[in-house]
Amino acid sequence: MNRRNHILLSAVAAAAVFSSCAAWAQDAAQPIRLIVPYAPGGPIDVTARALAERVRDSLGTVIIDNKGGAGGNIGADAIAKAAPDGLTIGIAATATHAVNPWLYARMPYDAGKDFAAITQMVRVPNVLVMNAAKAEQLKINSVADLIAYAKANPAKLNYGSGGNGSAGHLAGEMFKQRAGIFALHIPYRGASPAQLALLAGEVDFNIDNLAAAAPNIRAGKLKALAVTSLDASASLPGVPPLSTTFKGFSIDTWWGLVAPAATPKPVIDKLNKAFVAALNAPETKTRFGALMAEPVATTPQQFDSFMAAERAKYQQVVKASGAKVD
Repeated sequence: MNRRNHILLSAVAAAAVFSSCAAWAQDAAQPIRLIVPYAPGGPIDVTARALAERVRDSLGTVIIDNKGGAGGNIGADAIAKAAPDGLTIGIAATATHAVNPWLYARMPYDAGKDFAAITQMVRVPNVLVMNAAKAEQLKINSVADLIAYAKANPAKLNYGSGGNGSAGHLAGEMFKQRAGIFALHIPYRGASPAQLALLAGEVDFNIDNLAAAAPNIRAGKLKALAVTSLDASASLPGVPPLSTTFKGFSIDTWWGLVAPAATPKPVIDKLNKAFVAALNAPETKTRFGALMAEPVATTPQQFDSFMAAERAKYQQVVKASGAKVD
């Protein structure tokens, strides 16, 4: 390619980006649609609505559009296939962008190629819990006690989760692998039924979302043995992370903001600036803290790299678990 043609093509590309950004600026009065790939009312939906309120002054109206189904795949696919004009963005979560690519036999989108990262939003630890009465009966007061019991009593322990391929299932399998123990997995139809089964003594332990387990931990009905985040959680003082037993163990629940892949960088940068400011606001930290959620503001590059690392991690975990959805 000669120099004149190279300059011409560069100018055309720059004009296309400028045109797209100018159109986005012109449409700033139009509301931004934020697709949440889950039903209303859950922690992801609540945090998305909280951020939508906080960016109103910088970005204008942000409308939440809940598109649940297929483990989040329906909503994520809608984000991927939206016009890359900055007026449609959405939530990328552990399931949609790290687990589902390995869990589902057929995916409607490519988690690594069809999205432009904006910023991570939230990290929520999971917690290894036992029925408190059962833990007392078996004299289990720590992770070391649980592992020792499992090794001394092979095939006697079981654990529950919200279903095959759920966060609780995969965290349980990862724990079993690192501990070198066996515990029978019992899937339930959702995290709430799994917790009820634990409270009723039907299963021996669960790895549950901290926000869901915390009320029963405080009430003394569940005994927290460890959190699954790399570091201890301020929400559970005195409860160690599993990483103190297994170096590098980390399996949190997380979610963040993405746009369609072809969204121009200047648009992504403007969205990042607005949402990072909202995430760093003291009011956001207080509001998210009530959900046991830690705001995590990142650059687009940091969130993109984080999601890639999570996909690589879960590829191994899902394969080892044997979980599949056809």
